[in-house]
Amino acid sequence: MSRSPVARRNDANDPLLTSVGSKSRSAASLTLSWPIRYDGAIWLGQRMQIDHLKRREFITLFGGAAAWPFGASAQQITRPVVGFLSSRAPGDDPHLLTAFRLGLKEAGYIDGQNVVIESRFAEDQYDRLPGMAADLVRRQVAVIAVNTPAVMPAKKATSTIPIVFFTAADPVEAGFVASLNRPGGNLTGISSFYGEIGPKRLELLHELVPKATTIALLVNPNNVAVTEKLTRNVEAGAHSLGLEIQVLRASTERDLNGVFVKLAGTPGTPLVIGTDAFLASQSETLARLGLQYAVPTSFEIREFAVAGGLMSYGSSATDSFRQVGIYVGRILKGEKPADLPVQQLTKLELVINLKTAKALGITVPPTLLARADEVIE
Repeated sequence: MSRSPVARRNDANDPLLTSVGSKSRSAASLTLSWPIRYDGAIWLGQRMQIDHLKRREFITLFGGAAAWPFGASAQQITRPVVGFLSSRAPGDDPHLLTAFRLGLKEAGYIDGQNVVIESRFAEDQYDRLPGMAADLVRRQVAVIAVNTPAVMPAKKATSTIPIVFFTAADPVEAGFVASLNRPGGNLTGISSFYGEIGPKRLELLHELVPKATTIALLVNPNNVAVTEKLTRNVEAGAHSLGLEIQVLRASTERDLNGVFVKLAGTPGTPLVIGTDAFLASQSETLARLGLQYAVPTSFEIREFAVAGGLMSYGSSATDSFRQVGIYVGRILKGEKPADLPVQQLTKLELVINLKTAKALGITVPPTLLARADEVIE
């Protein structure tokens, strides 16, 4: 079978050969019959004859050309890694991580496809947070998302990796950012802090239990960023209503039972639960203890009222973490945390569990029912 002769390429016009330069014609010709890519083209099913090319020079040139597509492919499949650092346990609030993923998706990032989420949970052991933050920094994640107790450990661990927080604390007073509009540094996030929310929760609870002269406040002493200012605000609100305030503290599940046993010794004393990640993770337990010991109780999150708590008043934690996910996505696209203002949630919801009120012998005033965003019957 005859073959068509292969035309010899002109060295002066061949980009592959001229890139090597003029060489001695003593070298043997090399004939290639496999695909070769160069200058963006591929020759398939043809033979390309290369004359006057020394073996070492050809191997160097061909090796570099062959490696280029593989290197480019590796870059294309590289996905950014996002750290998710929480003081809670993995199973405490799965809906919050789901909301975070939803926010990322809205920003164009899907976990497992074009982004990877590395989660770390301290299981309410705050002393583990610094080590976990340092681990994420060593992992060289692109962004770190954190809740309130994890903000300062993450901030101390890195001054370069962007950090997006959700907090119920005052971000400026807590030292997270320089200002709300221009955070500066590598932190920004979402804040549900309102100076009046603690006193307002107390005021609403007092409407339900108007004969009470003392109202208890439950706080987590380990959450200093939130607890100190919240306590001051609630104390001021109580005094303006002519009420005494009793501050109780709990940082473990065992502490919670002791708190309600103590309140049961003073019947009729209602309880305001302070904003805190650990206390939020114990919503069902707090709701159950409130019913068990007949303590009228108010908390921030809707999940508490749904679980059987008397009343909740505050922002949506689910929406907060969705917003965190959106901010993380914007940073992954190139925006800087220093230029992203801290967002303050403005929507507050009042939820009343009418079934629990009846079980506690409490008549909810019609005016309060009319103001409720949701009534659980």
